[in-house]
Amino acid sequence: MSAFDDPGLFGRLWAADYDSGDTNPDPMPAVDFLADLADGGPVLELAIGTGRVALPLAERGLTVQGIEASEEMLAQMRAKPGGDQIPVVVADMADVPVTGEFRLAYLVFNTLFNLVDAERQADCFRNVARVLSPGGAFVIETFVPDPRDFDADEQVRVRAVTEDSATIRLHSYDRSAQRFIRQTITFDGDGVHLKPFAMRYAWPHQIDEMAQQAGLRLTERYADWHRRPFDASSPAHISVYRKQ
Repeated sequence: MSAFDDPGLFGRLWAADYDSGDTNPDPMPAVDFLADLADGGPVLELAIGTGRVALPLAERGLTVQGIEASEEMLAQMRAKPGGDQIPVVVADMADVPVTGEFRLAYLVFNTLFNLVDAERQADCFRNVARVLSPGGAFVIETFVPDPRDFDADEQVRVRAVTEDSATIRLHSYDRSAQRFIRQTITFDGDGVHLKPFAMRYAWPHQIDEMAQQAGLRLTERYADWHRRPFDASSPAHISVYRKQ
């Protein structure tokens, strides 16, 4: 079995640096968008992580629950003010092992693609639909794959160089499986340190198909959390699916 079948792998490797990572955007536009859509709650976050979105939503008076596969990520959230007040099930997010009904569920920051098999992504949609209330919303945020970027990614990239260490990053794409593996390698006085990561990416129309098969209907799509129009040039999308 591949290490990438372990849903807690990402958190174990990245939890300590997750909130300070240079690829993590300001969560507040997402919080504003989701708070508007929550209709008073309750709210479910899949892959709640360190609580960067869930905690501000709870501060606005919404009842928030979470699912998180990584105890290390959850420990980061528990250390924050209010983090020990949000109930979280430690499990694979694709299983959605909670009882509804929720007015809103969400999966942001490309995390749907952390499920590295198409079947598990489809499972996630089906299980979210099971716990949504009638008319409830499931919100997804992902990048839009651009094959023109793949060749550029498959180069060695220097991430950081100091007197004591050097970090490089490499990607390898399996285009037929719509999957990539990324390896971040740090060399320092203690040796070589590996941080692997994988994603199974999908285009918006493929995500729409998974949602439709789960009984969810696309009702809104934007280019970003500020509700700018989505078009063929948009590098990402915010999609809102409703339970039929």
